[in-house]
Amino acid sequence: MASGLPNNPLKRLTQRAEKLGFTRPYIVDLDRFGEQPGQHLQEAIAQGHHASMTWMEETALRRSHPKNLWPEAQSAVVLGMNYGPETDPMATLSQSERGTISVYARGRDYHDVMKGRLKELAGLLARDTDEDVKIFVDTAPLMEKPLAMAAGLGWQGKHTNLVSREFGSWLFIGSILSAAKLSPTPPELDHCGSCRACLDICPTDAFPSAYKLDARRCISYLTIEHDGPVEEELRTKMGNRIYGCDDCLAACPWNKFAQAGQEAKLAAREDLNAPNLVELSQLGENGFRAKFSGSPIKRIGWTRFLRNVLYAIGNSGQHELSALAQDYSHDERPVIRDAASWAISQLNK
Repeated sequence: MASGLPNNPLKRLTQRAEKLGFTRPYIVDLDRFGEQPGQHLQEAIAQGHHASMTWMEETALRRSHPKNLWPEAQSAVVLGMNYGPETDPMATLSQSERGTISVYARGRDYHDVMKGRLKELAGLLARDTDEDVKIFVDTAPLMEKPLAMAAGLGWQGKHTNLVSREFGSWLFIGSILSAAKLSPTPPELDHCGSCRACLDICPTDAFPSAYKLDARRCISYLTIEHDGPVEEELRTKMGNRIYGCDDCLAACPWNKFAQAGQEAKLAAREDLNAPNLVELSQLGENGFRAKFSGSPIKRIGWTRFLRNVLYAIGNSGQHELSALAQDYSHDERPVIRDAASWAISQLNK
């Protein structure tokens, strides 16, 4: 409980958080949150590991410490929401006629699911502490993973993602910054030890070293954030991954303690567990919008998604799919023409 605050706010917050599908709240005293995460960010930017995500450089100062984002903040409340898969997320990688979508994107957009619930919790905290609050779900310059480690929710593994002893790799993070001084929870330690499973499994060697990710080689970045053609050397390594990549997450041995997520709105849609590449390539703009309504996939747009599907077709090894690529070989969009041409050349080898 925070000293001097009424109504035991953390007890009430914990009870409500669990009913809303979150973990219990974990707390960071922001006066004790160090500068090291900000320094690591600056190093990554200096080395170009942020690729074309210029917003990381533009917001680096605000991102380096929560008080730079909101000077009145005294505490950070960090909560996780489990989205653990019911089946092996890598099972579809061998099904070359189908696409592989990252586990987190097979259901509803987690931003939409979490934001309203975090607002409710923040409102509860604000009433009980009589202090202002702000909520964050992965959309503002806040380093949520270092905060989560400082709060004790988990630790940043060698793949730079959060790992939990209870939930493995499968946690969404929500944060509430509060102007109230709350009693902190103990930070989590790094439990990776000598394990290299996440580093060694990466198809594109996107980790220059442990705890460092070069987005320029990361399939999640390439399929979601990168606009334009992907380097040919990396296309073949993408396989049938058409949105994101779970390899480094799925390889983590701590997943043996993970449980399948219980939040129904985040549950995987059956049609997104192993979607057929033929059907995806023929969606068209309107079909794409309709199929992925309410999904995070919709945000990348039809052109980028189709580019990914064409790369997967090129990697399928199934010559009969070349006709699908041929349909786009004279497309008005250069990135689609290029992807189609490459797919055809791959299938005709």
